[in-house]
Amino acid sequence: MRTGPARRALAAGLVSLIAMTGCGVQPSDVILAGEPPSGAAAPATAITVYLVKNGRLHPVTRPGGRLLFPAHSLALLAAGPTAREQSHGFTSDVPPEAGPFSVTIEPAGRLVVTPSAAAGELSALAVGQIVCTAVATVPRSPARVTVAGAGQEVDPRDCPG
Repeated sequence: MRTGPARRALAAGLVSLIAMTGCGVQPSDVILAGEPPSGAAAPATAITVYLVKNGRLHPVTRPGGRLLFPAHSLALLAAGPTAREQSHGFTSDVPPEAGPFSVTIEPAGRLVVTPSAAAGELSALAVGQIVCTAVATVPRSPARVTVAGAGQEVDPRDCPG
């Protein structure tokens, strides 16, 4: 007769039952927390980059997620126009090697964009694209933007677009 294992299993079950009933959690009624959230969801952020068409700057809006920093939109600019944008005649004067960018907002509100390429070697259209794209990304647009890189600096500019 093997009663030892059966007794041990019964004892373990009783110990578990006592432990579960003695945990201190008491039943309660439903707790109301108010109405569920309602209203429209926050819209996705649109990303504006400035591309070139017929020798002039044009803002191009791309659907996007949450864009937190001007350097992100400038990286998109350095990547060039999408296939769809190219099919509509848009190009870019910003060379891919201009990225990555760093962006500094100085206390006076001036924005300094530092590309990886030498600033003095960028075309006037490329500098305009960088300036306008950076301004479009900053919530409170600065009065002037300076493009500075590789020991060279382009005079502070406004977005001509």
